[in-house]
Amino acid sequence: MNMHIFNTLFYFFVSAVVAFSSPLKSCRSYCGNITIDYPFALQYGCGHPGFRDLLFCMNDVLMFHISSGSYRVLEIDYAYQTLTLHEPHMSTCDTIVLGGKGNGFVVEPWRYPYMNPIADNVFMLIGCSARSPLFQGFPGKHLPCRNVSGMGCEEYYGCPAWDLLGHRSKVISSAYGSSPPECCAVPFESIKAINLTKLECEGYSSAYSLAPLKLDGPGTWSYGVRVKYTVVEENDDFCSACAATGGICGYGTDGIRQLCMCGRLNTTSNCDSVNSSSRTKRSVVDTVAAGFFMGIIAWMTATQIF
Repeated sequence: MNMHIFNTLFYFFVSAVVAFSSPLKSCRSYCGNITIDYPFALQYGCGHPGFRDLLFCMNDVLMFHISSGSYRVLEIDYAYQTLTLHEPHMSTCDTIVLGGKGNGFVVEPWRYPYMNPIADNVFMLIGCSARSPLFQGFPGKHLPCRNVSGMGCEEYYGCPAWDLLGHRSKVISSAYGSSPPECCAVPFESIKAINLTKLECEGYSSAYSLAPLKLDGPGTWSYGVRVKYTVVEENDDFCSACAATGGICGYGTDGIRQLCMCGRLNTTSNCDSVNSSSRTKRSVVDTVAAGFFMGIIAWMTATQIF
């Protein structure tokens, strides 16, 4: 009976110490071979609040989710603050996907200050209706279809995918005719969203330039959506100070306020402000633990459990 009481007391004591001393949150830092660092995160409460609910890791595949759909993350370049995304319905030089199935790229308005495709990213919209907002006022006034960083439809028409579709002769004859071209290349800034339904387009392709490389035809282009992300300077300073003092950058339950997570304690400054109080609490735990075990030994000796 006495041993049962001892085991019960010991179990509750160890549980309390572990609960007190273990950190509340561990922010996972990788998915497959891609490192997840600030401002991104996989757990709610980690990273920058402006980038919350963006990344998900499924079977070691990193996915990026916004209102227009989910994209596979091919790379995160923290030095240049860019992400490279792949969308399965996007056309390339080898395959043209029609049917309006592509997600395109549409970011939520509240995320505009944080991310948009880079200026060197060209979007080539394919098979758009004459009623498309791209061609309002065609042929007199309409959104100009043009090359972006040396990439555009004139070069894209030379891809083998057009031959496979049997569209080549039609494309070349309609490119400068009285009807809208079958392919229209635009920069993202000109329309702010690649939404195939609203633009009344059958498909799209996206390519980006990695300057100062010289591109040698559409077969050598890099296909995907290259997104530039931005962190407001004061937010970046907060995280730098937090990380420098051993903390993890995160945010509160409101999804807005930034926090520095220092073990079990969160602060709106950095871990230096809570280290002294943490040391005091740790000392209390150590003292209580020592006293507890000394008391248990004395009790067991007195009751002749040994």
